[in-house]
Amino acid sequence: MAADMRLPIIRKPVSILDPGSNRRDLVVPGDVITTDTGFMRGHGTYVEDEKLTASVAGEVQRVDKLICVRPLKTRFNGEVGDVVVGRITEVQQKRWKVETNSRLDSVLLLSSVNLPGGELAEVQSVFSDGALSLHTRSLKYGKLGQGVLVQLSPSLVKRQKTHFHNLPCGASIILGNNGYVWLYPTPGQQEEEAGGFYTSLEPVNLSDREVISRLRNCLLALAAHKVFLYDTSVLYCYESSLQHQVKDILKPEVMEEIVMLTQQKLLEQEG
Repeated sequence: MAADMRLPIIRKPVSILDPGSNRRDLVVPGDVITTDTGFMRGHGTYVEDEKLTASVAGEVQRVDKLICVRPLKTRFNGEVGDVVVGRITEVQQKRWKVETNSRLDSVLLLSSVNLPGGELAEVQSVFSDGALSLHTRSLKYGKLGQGVLVQLSPSLVKRQKTHFHNLPCGASIILGNNGYVWLYPTPGQQEEEAGGFYTSLEPVNLSDREVISRLRNCLLALAAHKVFLYDTSVLYCYESSLQHQVKDILKPEVMEEIVMLTQQKLLEQEG
């Protein structure tokens, strides 16, 4: 009979909520955020008995006098310029419907398509009902080929100047603002503006598949512990997982250890 055992190790305690650190203020529905009437009510809040109260579970964000709560789990509310990864669900005469993890299906007009395909797009405008109008304005956007789709909460994806990253581990990642993440082998030769437009149908070799599988499990580990997803956090998590087999990363005790090491590296980088 085979048994899978690991000896305990000394772990360096990491307290993200130390009084001296920049801690995040987390609230649940019904929590009173402030009784100061000088603040303005933002998304995720309401006023009751002159108290600003949270209506969703999430992180309190303050911008001058405006207070809002960013939900920890929510549907994607797109903004102009957001990079999204989606799936074509319906082909109509002049437009495609795209599932982008939003409340409503997004629309990709055929007149806004640069190349055949359209699974990777950018938000061009937002309709009055909240539906998104997409476009693939350059070769950087288009149909995605060989790779793996990971569906996560959009609230965990950190907004950055670029959401396309070629990681040094040999794979590339597209962190869609809508929470859909695409992992694929880094192309050997990339033309300028090629970006995520990668339609090779050649079989992916075993080493690349292992790297992509490891990255996928690392993303799930970070998401399970509510860690922001961006190129640095994903890379640190990947490096911290190398001492474990790919299949073991999803074990709760291994996941906790890997995420803790990742948080330590992020804190050291910020310090």
